[in-house]
Amino acid sequence: MKRSTAEIRQIFLDFFCSKGHQILDSSSLIPQNDKTLLFTNAGMNQFKELFIKKNKYYTKVATAQRCIRAGGKHNDLENVGYTTRHHTFFEMLGNFSFGDYFKKEAIGYAWELLTNKKWFNIPPDRLWITVYETDYESYNIWLNEIGICPERLIRIGDNGGSLYNSDNFWQMGNTGPCGPCSEIFYDHGKHLSGNPPGGTEINGNRYVEIWNIVFIQFDRQIDGSMVKLPICSVDTGMGLERIAAVLQNVHSNYDIDLFTSLMQYIANIMKISDLNQNSLRVIADHIRSCSFLIADGVVPANEGRGYVLRRIIRRAIRHGNKLGIKEPFFWKLVKPLIEVMDIAGKILQIKKTHIENILKIEEEIFNITLNKGLILLDKKLKKIEGNVVNGKIIFLLYDTFGLPIELIKEICHEKGLEIDDVEFKSELQKQRHRSRTLSNFPQKINNANIYLIPPSIFKGYDKYIIRSVVKAIFVNTKQVEQIENNTEAIVILEETPFYSESGGQIGDTGILKGINTKFIVTDTQKYGQVIGHIGKLICGNLCVGNIIEASIDQTRRNRISANHSATHLLHAALRQVLGKHVSQKGSLVSDKYLRFDFFHAKAVELNLIHEIENIVNDQIRNNLAIKTDLMTINEAKKIGAIAIFIDKYEKYVRVLQIGDFSTELCGGTHVNYTGNIGLFQIIAESSVAAGIRRIEAVTGEQALCQIRLTNKDLYEICQLIKVDKSKLKNKIQSLVNYVALLERKVKNIENQQIMQETKLLLSKAISFKHIKLIVNLFKNIELNILRRILMNLKNQIQSGVIVLAVILDKKTHLLVAVSKNLTDNINACELVKMLAHQINGTGGGCSTIAEAKSDVIHALPEVLATIEGWVKSRL
Repeated sequence: MKRSTAEIRQIFLDFFCSKGHQILDSSSLIPQNDKTLLFTNAGMNQFKELFIKKNKYYTKVATAQRCIRAGGKHNDLENVGYTTRHHTFFEMLGNFSFGDYFKKEAIGYAWELLTNKKWFNIPPDRLWITVYETDYESYNIWLNEIGICPERLIRIGDNGGSLYNSDNFWQMGNTGPCGPCSEIFYDHGKHLSGNPPGGTEINGNRYVEIWNIVFIQFDRQIDGSMVKLPICSVDTGMGLERIAAVLQNVHSNYDIDLFTSLMQYIANIMKISDLNQNSLRVIADHIRSCSFLIADGVVPANEGRGYVLRRIIRRAIRHGNKLGIKEPFFWKLVKPLIEVMDIAGKILQIKKTHIENILKIEEEIFNITLNKGLILLDKKLKKIEGNVVNGKIIFLLYDTFGLPIELIKEICHEKGLEIDDVEFKSELQKQRHRSRTLSNFPQKINNANIYLIPPSIFKGYDKYIIRSVVKAIFVNTKQVEQIENNTEAIVILEETPFYSESGGQIGDTGILKGINTKFIVTDTQKYGQVIGHIGKLICGNLCVGNIIEASIDQTRRNRISANHSATHLLHAALRQVLGKHVSQKGSLVSDKYLRFDFFHAKAVELNLIHEIENIVNDQIRNNLAIKTDLMTINEAKKIGAIAIFIDKYEKYVRVLQIGDFSTELCGGTHVNYTGNIGLFQIIAESSVAAGIRRIEAVTGEQALCQIRLTNKDLYEICQLIKVDKSKLKNKIQSLVNYVALLERKVKNIENQQIMQETKLLLSKAISFKHIKLIVNLFKNIELNILRRILMNLKNQIQSGVIVLAVILDKKTHLLVAVSKNLTDNINACELVKMLAHQINGTGGGCSTIAEAKSDVIHALPEVLATIEGWVKSRL
């Protein structure tokens, strides 16, 4: 009996549950505490640290992890819909061992699940295995204990002879945890083309990798040498969609039940019967990635994760457009997606309305943008000379208006035009840097040794000064034993009162003191489970093992704590005033101000801002007690705690309660009573992206300073315009009206000047061979007015050449216009460059309009005198 995708997912989890694994939920698509990744792209992402050191909570787990591959290093976007296996969103089934079992058990589990009749029941002779060439242990397990046929057991060596550079040797990075892997392939049958794994020729669709088992046993050093890890781990990954294709006896992932159901729904909307269309596959894939990304807090934007989401949405809408849909449709697919995703779609059901609203807004915006882009494209193409379209124009339409390159090429092809692909790709390469901004986030420590240091113990919730021991020092990513005076470094302590940047709260600053030693801490960051004190030694030497006194800047910390507690009050007040849909999208808590980003569809009106301020200040005056407790996540949920970010492998969470007003999960520092905040004032409310608003606020002394600054500005404005404060608004309105009147008068004067100058120049035009030539040097005229005169003349002369010049701010400006009927012989761009060359200037433009400028002003009359002869020579 054919199993559904939902059943396959559950069978996998049930199998590993029966083997003693803890079954954990999928983590967010937004990696937590890992700035090296744009999106979660593998099951192991949330467990990175557990591969390196033992933990007391988990030794073996299994997950069905939601993954995205549509930005940064792992980007399948352009292939999606055109191959049988590429997706922007997929689920990675994985089992993991952190120092528990290793190769024998991992291989045995995989084989049992795949081939046993109780589980997947795949014929063993359809499975091929690859191992790393020198991983003899895995090879022998497959050959002797599993009994795989030697012809289907393939050793894979290093690519190009470069040691450990192999498809069967996995590495987290240039340094750090790594190890050999064993891949399992499924043979879909002779009716498909393709070669067995390990060959040099490109494989077709016959042999498909379905499972990768990685054995993490080495720590790669900077010099390339391999050191055995103290604990060995297992990391496996099997794409749910790929194994579903195998078990449902289809060779394309898009033919599994999950996708066919979605595509049938899309086809019904579009009233089409042929499901075998690339555009249907694109839309079905993209609704999954877009819905889950929005559910996890991403919104369309012009950079980073939001930029990737926006491109996926627009690609889907364009493919709907290709299928004939002109009205918003994409948001309507959220409901059927929830149905086909079964239990994995639980988060979508919770946030269904929010997802639909974001998609609908973005779709409406893009439809307007798409129409504008198509109009602009049509205008640009009408001006094209020759049959090649400038690559920069194409990129403008692609990047600013979101027109898919396929659409632009298609329209150009219809008009017999080609695009400058080289120039377009050059511009595209520059733009791609934006979407990788987050994935290229710099790390201050890139050394696997950091993970071997015992976890730092944070004492800073109730202590500002403690004595501690220096456990490690890093300089320029290298671990050292000591540092000399005037050296910048990162110092790791056994215990510390310094709070490391986390949850939006900035890191502490302060001093590390020893005997004749002083290290100034300018920032504090967390690296795995250790806290790094970033700064500079300004006195003496500092060695590993030294006992020092660590003290934070208490005044700065107090201001940060006040702002953090105020952020929680603000969050609760927003939910009270605007609705329970409000949830945190991001925050910044510094010593100077706080910034809070949240989900809300429209701007917060001024009267609501005042209401929110009043509620927060009421709670400050109530002087509510702020307390924290450690409890399990289930206990926290029972008391209604709002969770923003949770690491999946943490057993206990820290719950912050502010009286009965606010209950949230939070690891930051706070004041003891709300009265310590003093005063709260919102200083800005703005839009971050579609559906995301931002509030900035200040507290305490900063709020008082803000009020005084506002009053000072008002006083100075009143003094400047000589009016009493009570009459200020009416006076400003009167001035605004007067300025508008003056601007209208100035515009009328400019229009009269342009008409007069145009009429005068037309009367002075030189005529020969049925054309008119106008050449004039102006004095004291603005450049924008000169351009308007040029266009007026061009529009009134059916056949002619116009050259206008002016000297402004010791620079020569030349403007040239040529009637379109003359451009075969006289080119405006060529003429302006000829003139500019004579005065060491630069210029450019097109065949009908061009400009140039130069620092040379004395030779201008002589240069203008050469124009008539040049024009006549071209006729």
